[in-house]
Amino acid sequence: MKAFLSIKFHENLKNKQLIEDISKSLEKSGFSTTILIRDYEKWGKVKFTPQKLMELTFKLIEKSDYLIVEFSEKGVGLGIEAGYAHAKGIPIIVIAKTGSDISNTLNGIAKKVIFYDKPEDLVDKLK
Repeated sequence: MKAFLSIKFHENLKNKQLIEDISKSLEKSGFSTTILIRDYEKWGKVKFTPQKLMELTFKLIEKSDYLIVEFSEKGVGLGIEAGYAHAKGIPIIVIAKTGSDISNTLNGIAKKVIFYDKPEDLVDKLK
């Protein structure tokens, strides 16, 4: 199963390890992941114009079986990507650290919402 991981990224790389750990857990659960910041932006080394970035994002979402939204931190881009996937009929799985606030709108379009304490918890919860 191909999944596009939508996750807020920080330019100072403070959540790079979290992104990698989540990706590993998703792969152990049977998902092959595409992560824009890792696979296309090369952790900030490649820059796209906002238009090209969204064009690429939408193409990658369309090629995916699932959109997985990590929503421990809110972000406008996460909502745009979730809305696009929903409009295209692509199932959305929301993952978030325990105690995170999931908006009613995102909760309403998600196939499943999964809370975790550490990324490894996702392995069993996604199977």
